[in-house]
Parts: sequence; C-alpha cells; structure tokens
Amino acid sequence: MNNLLKALNDPTRRQILELLGKGDLSAGDIADQFDMSKPSISHHLDLLRQAGLVESVKKGQFIYYSINTTVFDELIKWMLKFRQTKKK
Repeated sequence: MNNLLKALNDPTRRQILELLGKGDLSAGDIADQFDMSKPSISHHLDLLRQAGLVESVKKGQFIYYSINTTVFDELIKWMLKFRQTKKK
C-alpha cells in the first residue's frame, strides 16, 4: 500500500495515469507530453509499475504502458471501508 500511495502522491505520476486512462501509450509518447527528460519520465513510469498502477509490454524497440484498473478497484474498496465505518 505504501508504494501505491507514494506513486499517487506525485502530480506528474497522476498526469501520466490520466493520459493512460485515455488509452495505451508508448514511453516516448508519454514523455512527449512533459517538459522533462526521458529518464525522469522513465523513473516515474517505473514507480507506477512497481505500485501496480500500470503494466508494460515491450513491442519491438518500444515499451507500451496501460493502466491497471484492478489496483484502482482494490484501492476504492479499501477506502470505502473507512466511509462505512464512519457511518456506523
């Protein structure tokens, strides 16, 4: 859970997730959306992947990223437990 919350705490990583919410993208396509170095974007993508928020597939020379909605579903269920507890 720590990796997940750490990954979501950064605005750049949240922006990457928003982009991937619209569809799969290559690392280069993601990097083109930001004014920072490709190694920096690669680091953000790696943290998102470690947290389970994105999945990556290598196709030829390119790595394509997609959002992993399963982790979001689990996070929402976990958060809803607190809301249900508060109502009781």
